[in-house]
Amino acid sequence: MNLNIRIVKIESVEDCNIILGTSHFIKTIEDLYETLTESSPNIEFGISFCESSGPCLVRSEGNDEELKQLATKKAYELSCGHCFLVVIRKAFPINVLNRIKRLSEVCTIHAATANPLEVVILETEQGRGILGVVDGFKSKGIETEQDVKDRRELLRKLRYKL
Repeated sequence: MNLNIRIVKIESVEDCNIILGTSHFIKTIEDLYETLTESSPNIEFGISFCESSGPCLVRSEGNDEELKQLATKKAYELSCGHCFLVVIRKAFPINVLNRIKRLSEVCTIHAATANPLEVVILETEQGRGILGVVDGFKSKGIETEQDVKDRRELLRKLRYKL
């Protein structure tokens, strides 16, 4: 049996976040669409889903054509069974992640980030699967007292803390 490990890069997109996950059913695409539209009146998004049986198509939905095309292109590069990719703008993963995780067909969230991703894929004769992700960059040091102060100020500026 042949095994190949490869990396698919998903570059960060200005003012966007990406959520990469795995589910188990074709209705994922429609449930993700409903979940995202219900989460915020301002959210812009594109969703793609790699079907892994039947015609094995990349399915897509969204309310922003640019983000929909981006999600579809990247999902096709991944071509991993039952994975989904959500690209959001005017919202953050923290605003939608728990809603997505509560969908009955969602199995795993691999990443939710604005960082560039490297998706580690295993390819066999049958198909492809996600082994893991590299989210952003390796640590460059340990935070100082000033870094703690800056972090706390940022969270308050973004209104995630009082």
